[in-house]
Amino acid sequence: MLEAIGLGPQDEEVYDTLVRRTQATATEIADDCHLPATAARRILQSLVELGLATRSAGRPVRYVAVSPDSSLEAILRERERELDGVRSHIRSLMDVYRAGTRFAHPGELIEVVSGRDEVNHRWVRMQQDTRAQVRGFDRPPYAAPQQHAESNPIELNLLRRGVKYRVIYDTSVLDLPGWLEDVTAGMQHGEQARIAADLPMKLAISDDRLAIIPLLRAGDDTVTASYLIHPSPLLDALVALFEALWERSVPVRMTAPGGELSDDEERLLTLLAAGATDRAASRALGWSERTVQRHITKLMRRLGARTRFQVAMEATRRGWI
Repeated sequence: MLEAIGLGPQDEEVYDTLVRRTQATATEIADDCHLPATAARRILQSLVELGLATRSAGRPVRYVAVSPDSSLEAILRERERELDGVRSHIRSLMDVYRAGTRFAHPGELIEVVSGRDEVNHRWVRMQQDTRAQVRGFDRPPYAAPQQHAESNPIELNLLRRGVKYRVIYDTSVLDLPGWLEDVTAGMQHGEQARIAADLPMKLAISDDRLAIIPLLRAGDDTVTASYLIHPSPLLDALVALFEALWERSVPVRMTAPGGELSDDEERLLTLLAAGATDRAASRALGWSERTVQRHITKLMRRLGARTRFQVAMEATRRGWI
């Protein structure tokens, strides 16, 4: 049980015996544990050095067990500090390793994965291995056998664990039924979502460690192959591309600051700012195109705007989108 803090089975037996007695001589411990006296004294001395016991100055020498809650906790904290040091050293070694592999084995920096099942498997695994954040461009088609971007159960689990998800959605997803409800569900668990027009590709980045780019040809309606990009200048460029587009994309918000907008107005403004047509907005909101136009007209009157562009500009100025 105590091997994790450096005690072997014999050491643990001696320690357990001393705890039961609270104090004892080396001879008493040797008798109880059926050990040679020299072995008992050596183990007791190691317990003293670990802070698990103290040694009296009288004769015969008696060993006294230190309260396990304080002594064992102190050792655990020290082990944790040592492990943190090892983790830091691992990160430093990985930096050196990655720098070397970028030039020593350039062919291994890009991996091609084929087959829909294998693509899905690697996507799941990449998410599960993420420690800090997943960043991505999202646009149809999808590798999973589904008609639209349904909630990702792995994402929801990782969000609960504190992993950050930042996703930029292409405006083409607005034509998918149920998209807005799905994204709202993810945002309720912590996803940060934005919308942009004409994303250059589908992309997901796990920390700064790995990226996946699905391979799509014109007319493809499913993902059957992907590139895996390992640490390299190419991965650095993909991270920089994501951050640049993130700054220029439109945030998706669930509620407007100060409650100045209704939920319907908030969702409609987000779609308009993202460049959605009346048809796309009607599909995303589950409205008719006439209902969309009626709400836009109301917003234009409310904001004193004459065009959709002015609506978006004024809403941005007020901090609504």
